[in-house]
Amino acid sequence: MKPFYFLSLILLSICAKAQYLQPATPDKIYGDLFTDVQMQKVFPDGKTFVDCIPKRKPADIMYDYGIQKGPNFNLKKFVEDNFEIPQAVAANYKSDTSEDIVTHIKKLWVVLKRNPDKEVEGSSLLPLPNPYIVPGGRFREVYYWDSYFTMLGLKESGEIKTIQDMVNNFAFLIETYGHIPNGNRTYYLGRSQPPFFSCMVELLAGIQGDSIYQKYLPAMEKEYEFWMEGADKLKAGDAYRRVVRLKNGDLLNRYWDDSMVPRQESWREDYMTAEKSGRNKIEMYKHLRAGAESGIDFSSRWFTDHKTITTIQTTDVLPVDLNSLMYHMEWTIARAKLINRDEAGAKVFREKAEQGRLLIDKYFWNSKISFFTDYQFKTQSKLNNITPAGLYPFCFINEQPDYLSLLGSKVAAVVEAKLLKDGGFVTTIYNTGEQWDAPNGWAPLEWMMIWGLDRCGQKNLATLAAKRWIKLNIHVYKQTGKLMEKYNVTDLNKEAGGGEYGGQDGFGWTNGVLLKLISLYGTK
Repeated sequence: MKPFYFLSLILLSICAKAQYLQPATPDKIYGDLFTDVQMQKVFPDGKTFVDCIPKRKPADIMYDYGIQKGPNFNLKKFVEDNFEIPQAVAANYKSDTSEDIVTHIKKLWVVLKRNPDKEVEGSSLLPLPNPYIVPGGRFREVYYWDSYFTMLGLKESGEIKTIQDMVNNFAFLIETYGHIPNGNRTYYLGRSQPPFFSCMVELLAGIQGDSIYQKYLPAMEKEYEFWMEGADKLKAGDAYRRVVRLKNGDLLNRYWDDSMVPRQESWREDYMTAEKSGRNKIEMYKHLRAGAESGIDFSSRWFTDHKTITTIQTTDVLPVDLNSLMYHMEWTIARAKLINRDEAGAKVFREKAEQGRLLIDKYFWNSKISFFTDYQFKTQSKLNNITPAGLYPFCFINEQPDYLSLLGSKVAAVVEAKLLKDGGFVTTIYNTGEQWDAPNGWAPLEWMMIWGLDRCGQKNLATLAAKRWIKLNIHVYKQTGKLMEKYNVTDLNKEAGGGEYGGQDGFGWTNGVLLKLISLYGTK
């Protein structure tokens, strides 16, 4: 029966996607040209070519490519002749370090803002109808989970219209494509990112009132359907896309990506990683892509040996942060339905949220190390990875505050011993050369940890970490005139590093989190 069961799920998925427009990705449009450019490393960064804008019709470019390529063919010159090469955002922006950092960030919003897009044939950009903020550097488009942390700072800057525009853009993406992709690029459509849309709605509602919940209820429900697709037909012990039903019938979520090829923007890197692993290539691409959907790309958190990316196992892991976000989504939809006077619908989603809370405690609380950790559902084991994801339950769960406060004191001891450094919180306890590992700290995870610690009563530790992070950000700004994507929180005189690309400045979520933390904790 199982082959027929999975066939029905696949057909269901195809039918569901058919109602949404799925534009062609660069590898489909440019074929051999795409593969040659990426594999020959024409550009140091694989993202460069997939962001190029063709100067003429793609069909004409490909026709000429087929005729001209040969032994003495100059591939880079051909690309430069036929495409507009994208530049880093704010590459030529000069900072005035005599300005205080708050003034600097408020000026940066203008630099990082993009106006509504126009569609260009052959471009990977998915046009958005309203203005939006990009992170900066190589990131020339909007990013899903980045934007929530950016919005924290936009609120502090009084940029409410920009927040509204961005929430409208995300609702547009849900309506148009059935979900919010990783970013507004065709090559990101196979995956989403940590689902912070309900948090964005909550943020905006806190400014403009409860009518915001009603306005975005349809979008929240549609996003929920995306993350839960196939759950109602899933049998015990099976997994499908982003849902996993354990052998006892419990239902939880994982990260996933529908595509079965290397990531467009990291084509060569993924191909080489899969080759080196000796594992099934499609399986490897799935794990790598799921890691990208998590936003934590990449980290020892996803590695079975805590050391090497070739042991990545993302799709086999039930992440505590994702399932906490799903709880928040259900809780927020319930609230919106109640405001909408749909008491029956509100009751359904409150019960879903309550069940989710019980499962978070059951599968993610690791009593051996007194921390919330991920769960490996294939081996049916709690992992021992101490990461900022362990603070997400404290950020979102609304029931049993006394119980969470009790757990909070235990978690705080682990955090202080393992993750707290001179510049803030380190992302993991392992130094692997990946960018989401030690010695790096990242603004979104700093915020989630500080927020979580504050909510579970650990205000002193939250304050200490916030002040260290603020001090580091200001120090680097005074030295370089830049706000960075990530920071070295262990050695404050060294830059952050690791990963597939160099350090980026701009930088959307760093700006947002820093403004929010300064508003709460000051700069002294």
